[in-house]
Amino acid sequence: MVIQEFPSGTSSAAKVSMAAFSTNGPMVSVQGTVPDFYNGKTVFITGGTGFMGKVLLEKLLRSCPGVLKIYLLIRPKRGQDAQERLQQLLCSPLFDLLRKDRPNDLSKVLPIEGDITQPELAISKNDIALLSRTVNVVFHSAATVKFDEKLKLSVTINMLGTQRLVELCKRMSNLEALIHVSTAYCNCDRSEVKETIYPPSIGPDEIVSLVEALDEDLVDSLTPKLVGNRPNTYTFTKALAECWLKDNKGDLPLVIVRPSIVLSSMDGPLKGWVDNWNGPTGIIAAAGKGLFRTMLCDKTKKADLVPVDTVINLMIVSAWRIASCKTKEIPIYNCVTGQRKPIKWNTFIEICFKYLRIHPLSDINWYPDGSVTASRSVNFFKRYLFHWLPAYLIDSVVWVTGGKPILLKVQNKLNKAANCLEYFTTQEWEFDDENVRSLSLTLTESDKTEFCFDVAKIDWEKYLENYVLGIRRFIFKEDTSSIPKAQRQISKLYIFHRLLQIVSVMIAWHFLALRYAPLRRLWSNALRLLLHLASMLPFM
Repeated sequence: MVIQEFPSGTSSAAKVSMAAFSTNGPMVSVQGTVPDFYNGKTVFITGGTGFMGKVLLEKLLRSCPGVLKIYLLIRPKRGQDAQERLQQLLCSPLFDLLRKDRPNDLSKVLPIEGDITQPELAISKNDIALLSRTVNVVFHSAATVKFDEKLKLSVTINMLGTQRLVELCKRMSNLEALIHVSTAYCNCDRSEVKETIYPPSIGPDEIVSLVEALDEDLVDSLTPKLVGNRPNTYTFTKALAECWLKDNKGDLPLVIVRPSIVLSSMDGPLKGWVDNWNGPTGIIAAAGKGLFRTMLCDKTKKADLVPVDTVINLMIVSAWRIASCKTKEIPIYNCVTGQRKPIKWNTFIEICFKYLRIHPLSDINWYPDGSVTASRSVNFFKRYLFHWLPAYLIDSVVWVTGGKPILLKVQNKLNKAANCLEYFTTQEWEFDDENVRSLSLTLTESDKTEFCFDVAKIDWEKYLENYVLGIRRFIFKEDTSSIPKAQRQISKLYIFHRLLQIVSVMIAWHFLALRYAPLRRLWSNALRLLLHLASMLPFM
């Protein structure tokens, strides 16, 4: 705890005012609500077309109706220009409520054509002048979230992209807040992570110079040594970006928000909304289809999962806070659940399977079932038995009958996704979130409700049911009207699943019985008893 000292003779009112402007002192309520702050403000968002960016955009429009304009950095892609991509984005079900109640508010969203990987973000001079003159709040969420991304590209997006954005922000004459989205796992080489920036083993400028000087193949060969104890280039470059920001932010009103593993939305406008296969979502979706049955995971460890709207609410509020309470320090917020609302991996898996059976997917391949293990050898055996062997057999039959085999390709992708998650499912961290708790104390009661980021209020059972329903609705595009038919299918598959288990046990027992005389006698007696019971069934 930091004890703040004031000059002698300072009045009580002055002390309260000075404390409000200190990130280390007591957190007190500041004047005005969060929506009031955004009245007449212009916002610039990078990563606005991504999962978190869409939720941020929708929440700003819906809960801060006084916002003046929102500019999105959008890269032309697949023959679509920035305007076309924006219109496609706004057609998402996420914006249905806004389209119904306040359709004119969608016109506040304007595209800025650019590219986070290019010098000056590939933004035209006219647009740079526009942003420099008008923007008040910047949310920087653009990043490559691929865990296995090559270091050169990861540096280009996560580090150089951040540096280029900071250069642009320094030209913004009316900037009041810059929110940088990092990750709680950028310091995953530590078991205990405070809300502070830790110095990396190698400086960000050295990494940038190295990556720019060497060809990609050489960089790839050096990557394991450069990354060190971290599991991937994503966490490595995110840590470097934080370090660079600390040394180069200048007078920018910067905040860093660090979410842990981000899942679907918890509350409105769409409970369970998710639009990507990242993280556990792809694994849960595959398990629901009956394609995934084993994974390396220590089920006794905490799964630090956080709803996407919880992260977004924290981001929006943190911008209000830094604009209201100026500070030269960098407020850092670990948006995590492990301290206040922990859930173990086994509980997460059990609840997901429960609702995958209650609200089953359509056209599933097999009954949703499976387990996790902390043993690599056991997982290796189960993976071949339950993943590769069935895929190989089914693909062989499909190939012989003239079809197109796909299951082996699917299992390859699932295996790759599972390998990326193993580091996080076999360890746990203690993430400090004291700054987040303190920030909550500065809010009015109405803001605490509208922009809730209090993870203690999460009801995991209810939330994960909506998560499964969200996967069904938004990933597989299945309506709830198809659930009764899917339930009939899963009931049949359950019978086949149990019969197969019984037959497998009987076969295994039979082969064991052939080797040992006592087991042979027990096996013979069991068979005679089963035959006797079967002969009595017609007369019962």
